[in-house]
Amino acid sequence: MLSPQFLILCLIAGLELLSLADGDPMIEVFRWKQMDFYNRGDGHPVLGGRRDRPSHSAPVVFPGRYSRGKREIMTSRDSPVVIKSRVDSDDPNAPYIPYNNVPMGATHFRGRLFVTMPRRRVGIPSTLNYIDVAKEGSNPSPKLQAYPNFALNQFNASAENIVSVYRTSVDACQRLWFIDTGMLEYPNNRQQIRRPSIWVVDLATDRVLKRFDIPQSIAETGRGLASITVDVKAGQCGDAYAYIPDLVYRRLYVYHLRDDRMWAFEHNYFNFDPLSGDLSIGGQTFRWDDGIFSVTLGAHKPDGSRDVYFHPMASTNEFVVSNKILQQESNAARSDHGNDFRVLGSRGPSTQSTMHGYDPGTGVIFFAEIQKNGVGCWRPTMPISTGNYGSVDSNAMDMIYPSDLSIDEDGTIWVMSNSMPIFIYSTLDTNIYNFRIWKQNASLAKMGTVCE
Repeated sequence: MLSPQFLILCLIAGLELLSLADGDPMIEVFRWKQMDFYNRGDGHPVLGGRRDRPSHSAPVVFPGRYSRGKREIMTSRDSPVVIKSRVDSDDPNAPYIPYNNVPMGATHFRGRLFVTMPRRRVGIPSTLNYIDVAKEGSNPSPKLQAYPNFALNQFNASAENIVSVYRTSVDACQRLWFIDTGMLEYPNNRQQIRRPSIWVVDLATDRVLKRFDIPQSIAETGRGLASITVDVKAGQCGDAYAYIPDLVYRRLYVYHLRDDRMWAFEHNYFNFDPLSGDLSIGGQTFRWDDGIFSVTLGAHKPDGSRDVYFHPMASTNEFVVSNKILQQESNAARSDHGNDFRVLGSRGPSTQSTMHGYDPGTGVIFFAEIQKNGVGCWRPTMPISTGNYGSVDSNAMDMIYPSDLSIDEDGTIWVMSNSMPIFIYSTLDTNIYNFRIWKQNASLAKMGTVCE
């Protein structure tokens, strides 16, 4: 008969073996079959009891205003070849069509979770929203509240309002940054109705601090502007730089808040990898050609500089450039960048990633992996390789297409998964959960992986 002491030792050994497994899995926070809003714009009451409707009386600028006669770049996601789109029957004046609302970004700041809904279809009440986590924490499928308010999200009501937002970012000065693409990306009826613009909002007061219209000479359209990363030190809030990848035209834009200027870098490393564009996600097989997609900032070095890590989505490679290079506008005009931009290597097979984020507390970069439907990790102090790249979590059933990954000031990773390939190439089953938001502490996520 086995002694109690032996059984205890076996239990301890088993727990140690478990600790050597992949990092702690992501924790599901919210999930939705279809998204809903406190204010749908259709007379549904908001929290305070007011009933608002969007205005459809303001003029809409039609396509071609900003085209400069250039041929529009098309990508493979523009023309699904399998399933006939169901948007043919959509009412173009409907303020809310549940099926068309597919969330894209998730950013957390001190109890508010900002959720974006880019206007890729008609019937989206508000493109920029938030969830009050404290109030809605017990609700697995909370409704969204427009941010900073419902009125500012009504693009037809004013030329100064928000049109379409993909992802947001919170900087060290407690400000929310985002790109308004200015575009309605309706199938077969894409409209650039405003100049794409950079917005900065004070999260203490919810006041818009800055709107910068991106010059046509810098970006022809807002179509490829799906994310923004802010480089600023607390206490030096006026001297902020924003890095904006353009996945369609494969450029990296830099905006300097103090000088209110913007410039563009071009480089071969911003292009997609033709060997990494074949994807199979959520039962859909397709080919994408998205270029530079995500930018994240490394630790501050003794000289004050930081490494800027980036990658195209249709690629498994990671690249780096110093922020000192990007912050000099004169460098953007150079035709030969020498060794300023460097390839770090490949993360390994099937590691195509949308967004990635550096966590200063652990010194680890975490990746939203679309092929593996999960989260990966890499410690920048190690050479990047298959052996040095770890897996935090992978869930092909529930984490289909992690579209966003962000890390808040407390070191918590937040991930949005939205089943986007199924929405584009097939039909979402509205009887199951299609959209989820996940979280995990970075220090726990790296445990048991090569990133520890």
